Amino acid sequence: MAGEMTPLKSLDARYYTDPEIFAVESNGLLASSWQFAGHASQLQKPGDYFTFEMAGESLFCVMDRDGSINTFYNVCQHRAHQLVSGSGHSKLIACPYHAWTYELSGQLRAGPNIKAVPGFDRSEICLTRVPTENFCGFLFVNLDPNARPMDEWFPDVRQQLRAHVPLIDRLRPLEWVEIPESCNWKVSVENYSECYHCTLNHKTFATGIVRPETYDIQPQGFCLRHTTECQNLDQMSYPIDLEANEHAGDYSSWFLWPMFSFQVYPGNMLNTYHWRAIDANHVVVWRGWYSLDGAESETVRQLARQDRETTVEEDICLVESVQRGLNSRGYRPGPLVIDPESGVNSEHSIAVLQGWMRSAGDGLPSFDADR
Repeated sequence: MAGEMTPLKSLDARYYTDPEIFAVESNGLLASSWQFAGHASQLQKPGDYFTFEMAGESLFCVMDRDGSINTFYNVCQHRAHQLVSGSGHSKLIACPYHAWTYELSGQLRAGPNIKAVPGFDRSEICLTRVPTENFCGFLFVNLDPNARPMDEWFPDVRQQLRAHVPLIDRLRPLEWVEIPESCNWKVSVENYSECYHCTLNHKTFATGIVRPETYDIQPQGFCLRHTTECQNLDQMSYPIDLEANEHAGDYSSWFLWPMFSFQVYPGNMLNTYHWRAIDANHVVVWRGWYSLDGAESETVRQLARQDRETTVEEDICLVESVQRGLNSRGYRPGPLVIDPESGVNSEHSIAVLQGWMRSAGDGLPSFDADR
């Protein structure tokens, strides 16, 4: 029929199963996008540091003498030995191989017998720095030395997050739970980025935390913003005070492409997801929970346990089943259910997300200001 629209179909399975596409993502998207390194509270005084990995690289964050936070590739500029491991404190960064020593700013300070080398200029040697941003106490890094600021990638998120979590500057990690999943990272991210499956698969979440009929997800730059209302108070799985502030009864989530999400439960309870891609078929998800000043909180602990035993376990089964299906020769990508009015039973957010995923898998630039 002339003029008839063709439904938009989901991505081909190869985007989730092909190791070559994963390699393209690792060298492109994952090396040129903002990704979570750690929480600023992990660095309390000059010389504190912690290591982490992203896009196949070992990196470390360290607090400088002026209180600023630097991120460097974890490699000595002499003969490439790794400099530090784990987390700790040091007044200087010393390579354990030949004792080349660097200031906390990354500048070479000294090395055994380097004065014997004619023309050796230590001022020209510095650890390779990585762009770093402190985003409401959360440290993000980008391996692209010319990275656009996070506020350009994720417009208005910083202000919205502070409005929903008024005391966010006092929050500290209470626990981080590591969750391995046997699926491609994009399968896990997609599952998080729609609630079309929630009522059927997440009974506790859909009846004891949010009202699914009010759920919606909309793009906001390279962010997918989730919004909904809390469940009726007599059905909530934990107590909240609706009078505490303007957003006490709201649920809101900000998924920051490609691998992080701030999630604020009713009662202004902040938790986070961050993904670390292992290979084409495996990802590790860290589920973070936070409390004021890092103090013990039975409410946070109870909610974390409930989440781990219900939503998280349910999602593991879902995403691992999807990955098995994507590897089936019988799979043919079906049409996405896109409702022009959006809402919980629509996959409009997946259409946006898969557009980003297709670009990443095809090796196109991560950031396009015209999007």
